[in-house]
Amino acid sequence: MEALDARPIGAVAVSARSLAPDLARGAMLLLIALANACLYQYGSSSLGGGWWLKGNPLVDQVLLLVETIFVRDRAYPMYALLFGYGIVQMLHRHSRRGVDEIAVCRLVRRRGWWMVLIGFCHALLLFCGDIIGAYGLIAVLLAEVLFRARDRTLLITSALWVVPIALFRGLEHRLSPLHETAAATPDALHAAVIRVAQWVQGSVIGSMFMLVPAVLLGVWAARRRILDDPERHQHFLRRAAVIGIGVAAIGGLPWALVRATWWRPSSDAVSLLAGGAHTFSGYAGGVGYAATAGLIAIRVQARERRGPLVGALAACGQRSMTCYLLQSVVFVAVLAAYGGGLGNRLGLAEIALVATATWVLTVLLADAMSRLGYRGPAELLLRRLTYGSPVTASRGQSAGVPSQRSGQEVLQQRRDGGSQRADIHRHDGG
Repeated sequence: MEALDARPIGAVAVSARSLAPDLARGAMLLLIALANACLYQYGSSSLGGGWWLKGNPLVDQVLLLVETIFVRDRAYPMYALLFGYGIVQMLHRHSRRGVDEIAVCRLVRRRGWWMVLIGFCHALLLFCGDIIGAYGLIAVLLAEVLFRARDRTLLITSALWVVPIALFRGLEHRLSPLHETAAATPDALHAAVIRVAQWVQGSVIGSMFMLVPAVLLGVWAARRRILDDPERHQHFLRRAAVIGIGVAAIGGLPWALVRATWWRPSSDAVSLLAGGAHTFSGYAGGVGYAATAGLIAIRVQARERRGPLVGALAACGQRSMTCYLLQSVVFVAVLAAYGGGLGNRLGLAEIALVATATWVLTVLLADAMSRLGYRGPAELLLRRLTYGSPVTASRGQSAGVPSQRSGQEVLQQRRDGGSQRADIHRHDGG
């Protein structure tokens, strides 16, 4: 593999990481689980629109209403924002080691291509709604733009990009030639073909198209270190949280009523308008959730020590790719027709319980790995694929893939030096 000037500089010690992004990722994986688990449901439809009510229809309808307002198209924009935020942190982290911007761009693109491959494998084996590949493609296509675009350009492009997205989301299902559901297909090979086709259409093309505005906002926020230094920006974060979540709730309500069959639009135009408002308000919700994580981080950092819940959520966020992939493993094993097959028997409320239990298990697993000094296996794999085999860095520093043993933080401190480590931006774009 061709050597890069931007060599790995070791895992960032937990004590040197920004809490807010990790906390946001860990908590939002619950919303990701709730949004994805219901996609494995299948059977004879009594609600329409691809939703099945079994057991207690009223409970399922209420759950669908709440999920549409606060989860659907809200969690992924927040993750996209954090992805853009992390790319800028990656640039700053390497720049402080003397690596030039061109080398970092090459590094980001290489990392992006590996993410596309991981996303493809995820879709082929488990889940058509994979989002890792879309993030990777954004990194490949927009690396230089994310580094060099002016702040004003980022904000204007993000705002203008949302307009066609709202229309696209309203027409996506009507224009799609793919109507077969992989989760309902008992043949594993046939299901894999369906998943890949849906992944190309929905996650690579559709999701990449949708995620760009939030990624650009994340780049803008990272340049101001809004989540790295939340105390300095707490007034902005407070307004962003209230306005963002409020807009998401108001904008998502009409479409939520449609999905729950409690309101029938008078025309297709009204239906498209409701769907567009839901999509548009989702970006505000993503910003609001990220801002909320920043506000929580301020309160936690004011204490002498983190509580066990905060520590576990942060550990989950530090291993977000591993936990995200594990969710798909559980959902296939329990719900898909080519797996456990319970997606044909459970209602939305029961599937939400499966999703919540899965998220809790991944949080506990991530916390256990953190206590033992292990990084997530998916994160380690992506790092090794991106940087290649361990090499000896310039200036006599070790640049290899870090040890997974419990003494990792001590070794990192010796490698970087306490003062230098404190200056490095904390995240590697995960």
